[in-house]
Amino acid sequence: MTVQLNHTIVAAHDSHASARFLAGVLGLEVGPDYGPFVPVEIPNGVTLDYMETTETITPQHYAFLVSEDDFDAIFARIREAGLTYWADPHHHRPGEINTNDGGRGTYFDDPDGHRLEILTRPYGSGS
Repeated sequence: MTVQLNHTIVAAHDSHASARFLAGVLGLEVGPDYGPFVPVEIPNGVTLDYMETTETITPQHYAFLVSEDDFDAIFARIREAGLTYWADPHHHRPGEINTNDGGRGTYFDDPDGHRLEILTRPYGSGS
């Protein structure tokens, strides 16, 4: 059996602004609206479908495995945007990146408080 994640719905107070935020930081494109969804397709084919809500949003965690070169480009956009970033998911080490598993990683928040992470090595893959 082959199982692959195809898409997930991401709650947002302004779905277009949140989709543009993610796409801008990651260097991706926002797709055309699909019903109530504003999609951002990740290069592995998974789509984050932003859906607007007026309800309170419970922050979720979204982690993106990137190459070393992509990390440099994304991290530069994070800094250029003046975003706060942390080396840890609990926001205890601001202004730092981590070197977990011999790679690099950092966390930052989107406009709705979702915790976003970029990392160059999967957890448990290295030293």
